[in-house]
Amino acid sequence: MSAPGVGMAAGVKTGGLYSPARIRSMDQFRGYTMAGMFLVNFVGVFSAVHPLLKHHNTYNSYADTIMPHFFFAVGFSLRLALLKNIRNMGRRSAYRKAVIRCLMLILTGLVVYHLDGSYKTWRDLAALGWTGFFATSFWQSPFQALVHIGVTSLWVLPVIAASARLRIGFLTASALAHLGLSYWFWYPLLNARQVIDGGPLGFLSWSIPTLAGSFAYDFVTRNGPQAALKPLLRWGAALSLFGYALSCLNAILQPIQTSGWTRWLANPPFLPPSRPVDLWTMSQRAGSNSYLWFSAGFSLLVYALFVWLSDLKGKQWGMLRVFGLNPLAGYIIHDMIGDAIHPFAPPDSPLYWVLFVFSIYYAVLWLFLWGLDRQKIYLRM
Repeated sequence: MSAPGVGMAAGVKTGGLYSPARIRSMDQFRGYTMAGMFLVNFVGVFSAVHPLLKHHNTYNSYADTIMPHFFFAVGFSLRLALLKNIRNMGRRSAYRKAVIRCLMLILTGLVVYHLDGSYKTWRDLAALGWTGFFATSFWQSPFQALVHIGVTSLWVLPVIAASARLRIGFLTASALAHLGLSYWFWYPLLNARQVIDGGPLGFLSWSIPTLAGSFAYDFVTRNGPQAALKPLLRWGAALSLFGYALSCLNAILQPIQTSGWTRWLANPPFLPPSRPVDLWTMSQRAGSNSYLWFSAGFSLLVYALFVWLSDLKGKQWGMLRVFGLNPLAGYIIHDMIGDAIHPFAPPDSPLYWVLFVFSIYYAVLWLFLWGLDRQKIYLRM
């Protein structure tokens, strides 16, 4: 790490490209995302907690902003790592290494989440057969964060190191494919199956924040953090507004009987819907286009804040640094710690008790990750 007080680790400009040894703003952004995940995943089960800290699948809450941040960070880091490895070891070896990492992440996710289904007798399992096994085992539990990240990374890998024009084309095609399939059959099916975070076809729309992260990398490394702020803010605002505009198609197709132009507007993000939900509604369960276009823009805006704070002002929070440097370890152990503490906090616990047990949970998490950092132990794929 670079010396304290310096926004970015020492780097050089070569051919217009700023190449820092480490981009602190992304470490801090990733750490913030981890902290947000710890918060919403622990407190979301309690009735005393504000609805914005919970997932609803009918509108974009604060809790729903966290997962897209992970994909944004993945796209940023994947482009950084792949371009570096192509320079150092050649294209073939770099892509082989990236594919292996993605497959290892998917395997890790399958072990952590398990497959769908539970069979009490051999007869039950035998009656399922291989066809039944593959038809029923991959709808819900397997497709959560780690598996989604692994599959989405594989999907965007052919273009993540490519030109901006090719990435824009691929991103647009993926988003349109998800929208078309949702209109054709996927949206009613994913709701019937109660999939998690977009289900097996979620990789198409999760490509939106992932590739947005790759553009953020370009903005920061092209000419340095100062020059990056304007495009980060401009594109962040544009994509957020575009995502909201898509969600307004829900209002246009299902107008309510009120006067004025507001009848054509959907409720903005962070407010519950006033109309029946559909494929235009911002929904993490559906991985809807409106949700992920808005989230890509929101991620750019949040990341711009960390570029300003960390890269330009030299501010760095030790807690976020520890969380941001070991995200996989933090992800795997946070549920284990939560499972150990949740039995002592029923869902109807009063708010003061929720805050008390959360402070214990957070402190234990911090101690684990701080200890790993002290020993320079980082879980990597």
